[in-house]
Order: sequence, then C-alpha cells, then structure tokens
Amino acid sequence: MKIGIIIHSQTGNTLSVANQIKERLSAAGYSVELEQVTAVDEKQPDPSKIKLKTVPETAGYDYLIFGAPVHGASLSPVMKAYLFQVQSLKGKKAICFMTEFFPYPWMGGNRAVGQMKAACSSKGACVVSAGIVNWSNRKRAGMIQAIVEKAAEETGRDA
Repeated sequence: MKIGIIIHSQTGNTLSVANQIKERLSAAGYSVELEQVTAVDEKQPDPSKIKLKTVPETAGYDYLIFGAPVHGASLSPVMKAYLFQVQSLKGKKAICFMTEFFPYPWMGGNRAVGQMKAACSSKGACVVSAGIVNWSNRKRAGMIQAIVEKAAEETGRDA
C-alpha cells in the first residue's frame, strides 16, 4: 500500500509529527511519501488569494494523511487553498491531524480539524481518524504518540 502524507507546516511542528508518522509506517513495511504544501506568500490570510508553489498530487496514493497547523482557530489558509484545489479524493481513506500552540483542543483545534475533515469528505474521501496535538500541553508527547499509533492501526486495517 502506498501512503501519502501531505502537510502544511510553517514552524516545523506539523512536519515533526508527520516525520514520526512516516517513520512508524515505513517501519511497518509501507511505501510512504511525505510532501509539503507551500505557498508563494505563506502569510496571506485569504485562501482564495493564495498561490501555491507546491501542489502534491493525491492520485498515486492508496491512503492519505493530511496535517496542518491551526491559524486563528481555523485550518491554515494554505491547507484550505490546497484542499479546495484537489480535484477528487473519491474512494480514498484519509486521516487528518492538526497542530496548535494552545494547550487544549477547544481553543481552535476542534474547529480546525472539523474544517479539514469536511474539506476531505466534500472531495469524496472517507475520513477514518483525526487528531490534534496541543503544542503547549504537558502531555504533547502522548498526543503525538496517539496520532502515530492511530495512523498505524487504521492503515493496518487495509493492508
């Protein structure tokens, strides 16, 4: 099974979680690629005005994992722009995860991950799992581990 991890990361936090997921799934024998969505202007707040520099293709993957940071209690504008441009995720299973600075999911993470799940579902994906890493929470390492293990569990169901 070929797994695509597609993320937007500005500070490196989302990238670090994605790398741990990639490492775990690769160790389980899966073919895993990590791709980043980047924009010409990373600070543009309006997704409709964002010009993407990198637009990872989804067609070659059997399974997709999307990750992004929370911006202003919402999904990052760059990831919103990317998911809007994706043609179809029909028939693909997906996992979504968010990273946020605040210590609790109700401080924006829940809303943002809901937006990501809705965007994926609107393109035809079946979202099987979602998680949030609260970067300033003292249990952050456990949150990351839970997302990594859930990704391994969910992808293992389809192996």
